[in-house]
Amino acid sequence: MIAIGCDHGGYALKQEVMKHLAERGLEYKDFGTYSEDSCDYPVYGKAVAHAVADGDCDRGILICGTGIGISITANKVPGIRAALCGDCFSAEATRLHNDANILAMGARVVGAGLALKIVDTFLDTPFSGDERHVRRINMIEG
Repeated sequence: MIAIGCDHGGYALKQEVMKHLAERGLEYKDFGTYSEDSCDYPVYGKAVAHAVADGDCDRGILICGTGIGISITANKVPGIRAALCGDCFSAEATRLHNDANILAMGARVVGAGLALKIVDTFLDTPFSGDERHVRRINMIEG
């Protein structure tokens, strides 16, 4: 199960991502926001992060205007490794090396076409499990 959330700036892109996830047959839970009305991104960043940290969802996707604020918010929750990605190389690397469990994107930074490729890369790339990466993740968590 994938947790997904956004603020008003990410609402339209979230709609595209959810449609894409459904087309791929992937289950998701929408934590809001549910319109383009102005709202506070920390509410949705925390909701998705807690769903992932608590094990209710395997991974998360967060979207705001730049992806910055919502990723900062998610990373305040213990056990979360949210990565802001604006390209497929970063999405692949953060899964391989950091075992990132939340993808953050900026709707005002990436268009829908690229965003969907980033989502696919993030979801389809497994963690490498290499000892050096495990060690570094443990250093982050400790």
